[in-house]
Amino acid sequence: MDSSANSVMSFTSNEDILFSESAVHAAIPEQLLTLSELDVLYDSEFEVLWSYMRPEGRPSFTPTMLADFENWQRLIAEGFGPGKVPLRYLVLGSRAPGVFCFGGDLKLFHKLIAARDRAGLVHYGHRCCEILHRNIHTLDLPMLTIGLVEGAALGGGFEALLSFDYIIAERGATFGLPEVMFGLFPGMGAHALLTRKLGSAMADRLIVSNQTYTAEEMYDLGIVHHLAENGDGLNACREFIKKSDRRHSGLVNSRRATKTVWNLELDELNRITELWADAALQLRDLDLKVMTRLAAAQQRLADAA
Repeated sequence: MDSSANSVMSFTSNEDILFSESAVHAAIPEQLLTLSELDVLYDSEFEVLWSYMRPEGRPSFTPTMLADFENWQRLIAEGFGPGKVPLRYLVLGSRAPGVFCFGGDLKLFHKLIAARDRAGLVHYGHRCCEILHRNIHTLDLPMLTIGLVEGAALGGGFEALLSFDYIIAERGATFGLPEVMFGLFPGMGAHALLTRKLGSAMADRLIVSNQTYTAEEMYDLGIVHHLAENGDGLNACREFIKKSDRRHSGLVNSRRATKTVWNLELDELNRITELWADAALQLRDLDLKVMTRLAAAQQRLADAA
């Protein structure tokens, strides 16, 4: 009799757990799980939203990828947080083998520059800045954001990572800002964020050097927060989340305090991207050829991977 009673209690308890889990997953906006170029998975145990870029073509921030990020942010802000689906950690990685992100859409830039379309360049840059600024402020949710890097993070890909609270990188990951090689500069956050993180002299060194930096070098500078062995980035991210869980509130509010000190407004980001658009229209034919060759080389790397 006692055994039977215990079985019923256990079954009922398991049913409650299953019902609770189902209710949570049912509350997640369906559109969030069906984005074109972002894979999104929810882990209810640690209240983590795992997101992975799944680009079509060259791993870069194309207009379609930007649209997915805009919807991603909108749906997370609408569906998660206090009184909704609980969310403590937001992670972004990439499905592209060997690449986190190559950054801006160089083919689009070439087209807009050739057409002398300043408005098109500014519109693209402002979209990037708005996404970056919302991510810096964690969509006004009490969560930590984590960039998971398992490959190359170049140009705008590196800039995007700078907006995350923490960066976890495999030792084989690389970082760089190659824009200077074709006469430009990174126009969507690098100046504002690297200057605040490293000071203006070191920020300038990274921006104009056209060097590729290792994950270890970025760790020594304090840009990368945790290093993982190659192939172990996901596990390292999980371990970081587990270890951070008990001090989650302290970490969230510490990051908020840091951003208060930064005092980085969207208008500052937008003004820099407008300078970038003006500089883009000054590029010479030789610069555009270098841009085209870089885009082609990155496409070959992606195809080979």
